[in-house]
Amino acid sequence: MADTSFDLIVLGAGPGGYVAAIRAAQLGMKTAIVERENLGGICLNWGCIPTKALLRTSEINHLLHHLGEFGFAAENPRFEIEKVVKRSRAVAKQLSSGVGFLMKKHKITVFDAEGKLAGKGKLQLAKNGTALPAIAAPHIILATGARARELPGIEADGKLIWTYRQAMVPPAMPKSLLVIGSGAIGVEFASFYRDMGAKVTLVEVLDRILPVEDEEISAFARKSFAKQGIEIATGASVTAVKKGADSVTATIESGGAKRELTVDRVISAIGIVGNVEGIGLEGTGVKVERTHVVIDEFCRTGEPGLYAIGDLVGPPWLAHKAMHEGVLCVEKIAGLNDVHPLDTTNIPGCTYCRPQIASVGLTEAEAKRRGHEVRVGHFPFIGNGKAIALGEPEGMVKTVFDAKTGELLGAHMIGAEVTELIQGFTIARTLESTEAELMETIFPHPTVSETMHEAVLDAYGKVLHI
Repeated sequence: MADTSFDLIVLGAGPGGYVAAIRAAQLGMKTAIVERENLGGICLNWGCIPTKALLRTSEINHLLHHLGEFGFAAENPRFEIEKVVKRSRAVAKQLSSGVGFLMKKHKITVFDAEGKLAGKGKLQLAKNGTALPAIAAPHIILATGARARELPGIEADGKLIWTYRQAMVPPAMPKSLLVIGSGAIGVEFASFYRDMGAKVTLVEVLDRILPVEDEEISAFARKSFAKQGIEIATGASVTAVKKGADSVTATIESGGAKRELTVDRVISAIGIVGNVEGIGLEGTGVKVERTHVVIDEFCRTGEPGLYAIGDLVGPPWLAHKAMHEGVLCVEKIAGLNDVHPLDTTNIPGCTYCRPQIASVGLTEAEAKRRGHEVRVGHFPFIGNGKAIALGEPEGMVKTVFDAKTGELLGAHMIGAEVTELIQGFTIARTLESTEAELMETIFPHPTVSETMHEAVLDAYGKVLHI
């Protein structure tokens, strides 16, 4: 009979859950993880990873249609959407199998089941409606993640109205799309489908796209997307949809005016809802606010011995934030003395559209709102030799410093591969670097990373190449 008693149980095997389980095993805890669907969770199977495979495909498709700029010629480049989807799914499957290997390597017991709290330190398991033996541990981490939020009257049906899941596995390439919501998910799908040839309309209820980004980055992105042919409506909402046999007619309202738009498919990308139902929170000391579990700085809930991490808890809802929470939560449980609370301003955010967008820390507006006197630097990609050589001159880097202390308050980037570059500024913030260290740092030439150095120099009137 399988073990039913553990030191630690993790409910949910997404990025936060499986990393928490690995760290617990490393620290000598007898660990179990419970997952009802796929190891790796939404991120690995239906989010972060397979979407990047799709976006790589759309990037290649874009390049194939601009071969002449690089001296090549090719007639009628085309793709087969079935093979595009197949590759994306294969990438996800490979990595999910990798998580399974890690569970075996660290001797973590994996339960293929649903789990529900059933009293202090106890988790009742079930599979396909059939109860399985309960398991117990003095510490239980909830990592059940989240799902797509749906608009009343515009619920996804899997055929004409899609969430991210259906958008990743289209049976055929739609000729036209309406994307509702311009956060990272909405913008990435808008970018993918546009670069694959679809006519795309992007609708955002707020006054600008990518509303969590710095205003200058949002404005730059809007101009870039519009140049690519994406129609953008801000300060607008979809108030109704009428389904046809193979199309959807949406009513879009903006400033009191209404118009109708008929498209092949609609993608709803308006945020997420925490998976708090059906996991036995009733009768516990766990507090839920707006579908997300409330925790303290070490991921503890209001119920002793019960913790929560990842998309189930507060923003930002990012895989790397969930992983970090999983590690710090387990290390605190283990009694390590050097565990630091998570500083959310040091969490980088990345959007993998074309051009890419990345940021860390405070926007200029937020820094001013918090009372900082700021120094701001900018540097355009057009002033960078490597960016021009790559054929990627569209982009910019913006830095925000505290004028009195030189603290790097925030960094904001748009352009080719900035999702890889942002970690330099993230390390700088973690090390509490000032402008002095950043200006003294030698950046290799020729690289796109030199734009980062120049944006720092610009904030202090020392920029060299503009």
